[in-house]
Amino acid sequence: MEIKLKPVAWVQNSRTTSLDDDWGSVDSEIILAEDIPESAFQHILDFSQLEIIYYFDKVKEDKKLYVRRPRGNPDYPETGIFAQRNKDRPNQIGLSTVELIWHRGRSIGVRMLDAINGTPILDIKPVYREFLPAVGIRQPAWVSDLMKKYF
Repeated sequence: MEIKLKPVAWVQNSRTTSLDDDWGSVDSEIILAEDIPESAFQHILDFSQLEIIYYFDKVKEDKKLYVRRPRGNPDYPETGIFAQRNKDRPNQIGLSTVELIWHRGRSIGVRMLDAINGTPILDIKPVYREFLPAVGIRQPAWVSDLMKKYF
């Protein structure tokens, strides 16, 4: 089966490479694709956070791994791709929960988006409190270490 998607928007920011840390200092503008009407953003400012689904269009086919040590760190366990959030994924799809800062016409401003300049956006969804986990989140200790400088 083949699935075809087309971007609904594009990222504009100062990051041109996918470095692993310091994403918290990057503000991004998300600009609607020409065929998406401005009205798609109607009432978006009623929400504080959004989920941004995007496509890692710069990942090379030969970079995809199904098991690896996160960031190649020998202190971390060999971990399957579905137990980490690496960009080198089978379908190259990224997901970030971002803070919505502003809305102007065909653009929104967001913070905490770990996507580089020019990244195609596949979808934008508001965060509903009711979709958040009702119980605490469980994760291994190495994840907290890995994320210390991410945002």
